[in-house]
Amino acid sequence: MTTDAAAGLNSDELWMEEALRAAQRALDAGEVPVGAVVIFGGKIVGRGWNRNLGDSDPTAHAEVMALREAGARIGNHRLVDCELFVTIEPCAMCAGALVHARISRLVYGADDEKAGAVYSALTVVNHHKTNHRMKVRKGVLAGRCAEMLQAFFRAKREEKNS
Repeated sequence: MTTDAAAGLNSDELWMEEALRAAQRALDAGEVPVGAVVIFGGKIVGRGWNRNLGDSDPTAHAEVMALREAGARIGNHRLVDCELFVTIEPCAMCAGALVHARISRLVYGADDEKAGAVYSALTVVNHHKTNHRMKVRKGVLAGRCAEMLQAFFRAKREEKNS
């Protein structure tokens, strides 16, 4: 294996592929297809997908589920050296959870113009009044992430109108 290929094994795109696989699990369960993974030391330590309906839990967003699993696996509520990859820009609740968990880096796919709390609708991540800063990269596999969500909502509208 070449050095470039080995370096590519930990690329943002490959981790986002894992988040997309988690989103597919949500879709298969009839949930809004959002997926997330938490990475620590080059390994997945938390994986989550939307489970609001199935769990009857308004907080069961993909990011929160991934953070819960990572915290349990690492044995700490602080995920200081962890990165979170998620298919859509986090909402205010999830962005707040990332700040409280002390995530070091957030990578997301599609922007969420209506509810995104990183850049789009609100600024929770890296807000000047919070005591934690994280690196942010947006737009990784954004087209694929957005298409999965758009197809889901398109199908819901068609179902409703038929």
